Amino acid sequence: MGTAPINLSKGKRIDFKAVKEEWNEYDLEDGTKLKVKLILVDVLRLPDYNPLGEPLYQIMSQNVLKTTYVPDELKKKTKPSTTPIA
Repeated sequence: MGTAPINLSKGKRIDFKAVKEEWNEYDLEDGTKLKVKLILVDVLRLPDYNPLGEPLYQIMSQNVLKTTYVPDELKKKTKPSTTPIA
């Protein structure tokens, strides 16, 4: 038995300003090091509340990902370019 879907059409768009957007850093099992940042794009306050009486929010976000280190053995071996340099 699941819960009823939330109706986003009844949400109210809430304006916001970024206070701090930091990178999260991860060391992967294969030796790769990643940095990930969530960028908030939009916020809706829903008409529903959690059990503590606090309003629920729906966010829209983008994730920015960059590798800061990749072990040489994981890198694809590329052929040298045959395009002449002008």
